[in-house]
Amino acid sequence: MDIHALLMLTASMFFILNPFASLPIFVSTTKDVDPSVMKSYANKAVLVAAILLFVFVFIGQDLMGFFGVTMDSFRTAGGLVLILMGIEIVFGIKLSQDASEKGAPWVIIATPILSGPGIITAAILFSEQYGLIPIIVSSIIALIVTWVLLRLSPTIVRYIGIQPLEIVSKIIGLLLTAMGVEYILKGVTSWLITSDVLNVTASVVSSLGII
Repeated sequence: MDIHALLMLTASMFFILNPFASLPIFVSTTKDVDPSVMKSYANKAVLVAAILLFVFVFIGQDLMGFFGVTMDSFRTAGGLVLILMGIEIVFGIKLSQDASEKGAPWVIIATPILSGPGIITAAILFSEQYGLIPIIVSSIIALIVTWVLLRLSPTIVRYIGIQPLEIVSKIIGLLLTAMGVEYILKGVTSWLITSDVLNVTASVVSSLGII
């Protein structure tokens, strides 16, 4: 297993999980509960996020095949999802389900915040690109770090403050947007190559004597 690729993959999964965006919400929704209950909420949130993530790691590509979706088109759509996630984080625009809706705090954190469309997209794309073992190992590491941060969220917010967390979250949002652009470019380029569009276009242009 390539250590460099594993580190990059772990960082990518961590960025997409983006627990820094979850900490202020988790703290505000658990401020009146017992610390032991808060920790159980963190356990449940990460467990649900892990289950959803690994379900799509193992069956995501089969699901795409069932619906006749190619990896190139899914990579392009996934890139768009990551761009929208980045826009949400950077500009504070709510394009997805409102996390302030009523419900158990751990449910709100588990989905849609941790295990939203972005992490599902990443699970499928990364498993196809790097294989099952690297994505499983990197996901476990990212989930463990996220779990630790959630369990320590009151202490982190108390000593660091919400504003620095928001700044880090926005930087992560910018990185997600850049990742999304890369996936769209790769998806479109790969589709043009595999569908032979470039060769056909070149042949037509040549036959017309344009070049």
